[in-house]
Amino acid sequence: MSNGHIALVTGYTGETGKVLLDELIKCNQYKKIILVGRRHIDYSQDEYREKTEQRQIDFDKIDDYLDAFRGADVHFCCLGTTRGKSGAEGFRRVDFDYIVGAARLAKEAGCKHFHLLSSQGADAHSLFLYTKVKGQTETALTQMSFDRLSIYRPAMIMVAREERRPLERFAQTIVRNTVQRVAPELMTTPIDVLARAMCFNTFTKNRSGVEILNNHTIFRLSEQISSETV
Repeated sequence: MSNGHIALVTGYTGETGKVLLDELIKCNQYKKIILVGRRHIDYSQDEYREKTEQRQIDFDKIDDYLDAFRGADVHFCCLGTTRGKSGAEGFRRVDFDYIVGAARLAKEAGCKHFHLLSSQGADAHSLFLYTKVKGQTETALTQMSFDRLSIYRPAMIMVAREERRPLERFAQTIVRNTVQRVAPELMTTPIDVLARAMCFNTFTKNRSGVEILNNHTIFRLSEQISSETV
């Protein structure tokens, strides 16, 4: 197994998490990937079984699972839900409580670089629940003093979800056939572009402290990586 980083991923069963995990598996600069979540996934691919270690936790009792967060120098957090799926209280529990709890334990366990998947428009003072909670989560993590905190604010993530979200699917269809054709970076973020940028941002040099990557920056970083690997 090659020398390199040990990454820990929370939210690896979600759409972005699954595509990100695939990028991490393919990247030789990550020698091991720790998957922390509620359930065990039976991966059929040899490279997944060989390169990953799964650790099960109960996010509602996250303080009991510090050991699950040990051993990684890089953490990718793709946790998230929606108000429609989980209700307002459930949305805040996942997108604030779970993420802040995971980040706190990651910091305590020695994580140097924390990657947070947030959202375009995140603002702790927003009048809208979704962007307000996203902004509050960002604020909480910036106060934890990671050596490096990378916050990603993609636009509408373009993905064919396994779960049924009819309104989102309708919106994506409209956007895909209008705005995305004319100005692809204005309102959309292809999921592979986002995952590639997150995976390889670990290796950008001379960066520390808090960095916020908007949609334009996500596209540029992904393009840079693609051109370097051709």
